[in-house]
Amino acid sequence: MTDPTVRPAESTDAAAGVPPVRVGLVRRARWAVQDWVYAGIWQVRSLGPTTADDYRTGDRQAVVVIPGVYETWHFMRPLMDVLHDRGHPVHVLTGLRHNVRPVPVSAEAVMAYLDEHDLRGVLVVAHSKGGLIGKYAMTRLDPHGRIDRMVAVSTPFAGSRYAVLAPVRHLRVFRAADPVLAGLARELDANARITSVYGVYDTLIPGGCELAGATNVELEVGGHFRILADRRTAVAVLRAADGD
Repeated sequence: MTDPTVRPAESTDAAAGVPPVRVGLVRRARWAVQDWVYAGIWQVRSLGPTTADDYRTGDRQAVVVIPGVYETWHFMRPLMDVLHDRGHPVHVLTGLRHNVRPVPVSAEAVMAYLDEHDLRGVLVVAHSKGGLIGKYAMTRLDPHGRIDRMVAVSTPFAGSRYAVLAPVRHLRVFRAADPVLAGLARELDANARITSVYGVYDTLIPGGCELAGATNVELEVGGHFRILADRRTAVAVLRAADGD
């Protein structure tokens, strides 16, 4: 498998001696089409027979997955499969449904689940908005340290400039100036426990997903959704799960 590029957020491409990856318009358009087709396929697959109970066995570190907005937990199945195959019990919160509630409300639901099942030393694996929910839970709602660390895939930690154009409130929360998102940006201490995984071009987060002080893993992948099924993402998530 191709190794992902791992570098700290505070180093720039120029400073690290790594030339930035330039993505042409045609390639961006192709990735955008593939990305939305992928999202549509997984919306259909979420109607399948697989249940959350199928993933709860294992003797390694417990994993809790948090999907993005408009996504059910089924979107996380490519990563859930590799983690479960590695021996991790994987938990989902079916009550999040399509994850359109405010970040603080969903974070409270995450912590309530951890408390109810007495899960400790948990690895959160999240996609997009799920990473904001995970960080909120880590920084505001976890006085007993139930969450060990988090791997966030394609999470808009600095917001998305497209959010100002959103027609509904639960998408406008991705503005950098949103009070919740801006507050999370000031919570720097938790960043050392976060691995941010993202592609060279994200159809919904054009500004990128680097997080200062975190372990940042940039993959030569395009799109916001299809990165979840890329083998390089699986490598990055497993490495984070193993503490590498």
